[in-house]
Amino acid sequence: MTRDTIDRHEAAIREATDGFEVTAWIDGTAHSAESGETFPTIDPAVGLQITSVPRCGAAEVDAAVRAASDAQSAWAALAPDERADRVTAFADALRDEADHLARLEALDTGKPEAFADAEIREGLEYLDYYADLVASEAHEHTPVDGETHAYTRHEPYGVAGLIVPWNYPVLLTCWKLGPALAAGNSVVLKPAEGTPLTATRMAQVASEVLPDGVVNVVHGYGTEAGAALTTHEGVDKLSFTGEDTTGEEIMSAAASNITPVTLELGGKSPLIVFPDADLERAAATAAEGIFYNAGQSCDALSRTLVHEDVHDEFLGLFQEAREDWVIGDPLEEGTTVGSLASADQFEKVSTYAELGTDIAELVAGGGPPDSPPSDDGWYFEPTIFDGVSNDSRLAQEEIFGPVASVVTFADYEEAITLANDVPYGLASSVATQDLSLAHRAAADIEAGTVWVNDYARFSPGLSFGGYKRSGIGRECGPEALEEYRQSKTISMAIGTTDFDSLS
Repeated sequence: MTRDTIDRHEAAIREATDGFEVTAWIDGTAHSAESGETFPTIDPAVGLQITSVPRCGAAEVDAAVRAASDAQSAWAALAPDERADRVTAFADALRDEADHLARLEALDTGKPEAFADAEIREGLEYLDYYADLVASEAHEHTPVDGETHAYTRHEPYGVAGLIVPWNYPVLLTCWKLGPALAAGNSVVLKPAEGTPLTATRMAQVASEVLPDGVVNVVHGYGTEAGAALTTHEGVDKLSFTGEDTTGEEIMSAAASNITPVTLELGGKSPLIVFPDADLERAAATAAEGIFYNAGQSCDALSRTLVHEDVHDEFLGLFQEAREDWVIGDPLEEGTTVGSLASADQFEKVSTYAELGTDIAELVAGGGPPDSPPSDDGWYFEPTIFDGVSNDSRLAQEEIFGPVASVVTFADYEEAITLANDVPYGLASSVATQDLSLAHRAAADIEAGTVWVNDYARFSPGLSFGGYKRSGIGRECGPEALEEYRQSKTISMAIGTTDFDSLS
């Protein structure tokens, strides 16, 4: 099987990169790093190098910011409906490229190609949504008095620096590109160094329908390209999705220029299983919530809080639901768990699993599979720990892998206390058949999203963001448009004019 998997990936890499060079994209043209340096991007499912990527730094960031600045005023000057038409055309052009983007993302991230395809098509809906939103906005004046006309303008910040992570490269890029472009900003996008492929292709497609300089891409490491972008005086707005500690660094860097920031950071999201829940459905939700994308999701339901009266029954159903999450080659149909995205991520997850065996009961998984699709891929079994203490590292720290921690509670108050007793507050889920209980819990949980008997059902128009260390600001909903523009109040006297004084 390993040889077949390697052959399949070698062929896929050749096909996906045929005629496609990964470059920076600045002012509508391809760019290499001024230093000439590159770094490899690796297919984590088989350990093969896909291609080389320019290692950009301050020079390329500066060129991209200047190009974005030069293009922004004309872009913002377009009528909202005309700008919306361009963004919609961009989304349509990307749809024509969806198969290629999905293959690139599957190769770059190790996720099942079917999942990549679905996520990309979902992401493009956000471009459509923000185009429609900005085109349909109505502006009204504010009544003040009979001699004053007052109104508010909503203006783009200017150049938006967008930094996206490696777990959902296209989807999260669309979450930011949609409102940024619709609001009239130009952008400089820095993708994660581990998953750079789709960003260049998206920029190439953008150049076919958007003015040069409106969408620019710089590749490179966070300490080099990322740091140059977050401290650049020409960047008027920053939006970052990623780890909370990196968010701290970006806030600190932005402070020197008083650059406004949107931060969508980590999570340690709970699923609370109340005793009246449909336990089979709750178990399926728990499994999807932690095993989808191999647990590499900021909103992953990594803590399963289960009432003591139903603990044993639920745990058995959770183990059964786990069997639906099948490790396999990301390029093969039927795979629901691909590889982890990198060797570093594999080491991190392994370390937490080893810790878990010392402090909790290992119910299932706990390491790499006995027969992985490839010996050189970073595969990790869906893992369940029971008897986890909520104050342990297993329950408090973001693992970002397919590792579930089951914690038991005795009553409602304890469930809510446990749910909130973490530094994060990004997402959560409640399993119950009692609507009153669901509403009560949704109000009491400290998180930006609460799903009831469900997990990760996103839709354009529904805001997403976190409490506490999970971030600042919102994405996906109408509020996100305001993250990329600032308001200006105009108050104008309209009293009688003395025309004689003008002659």
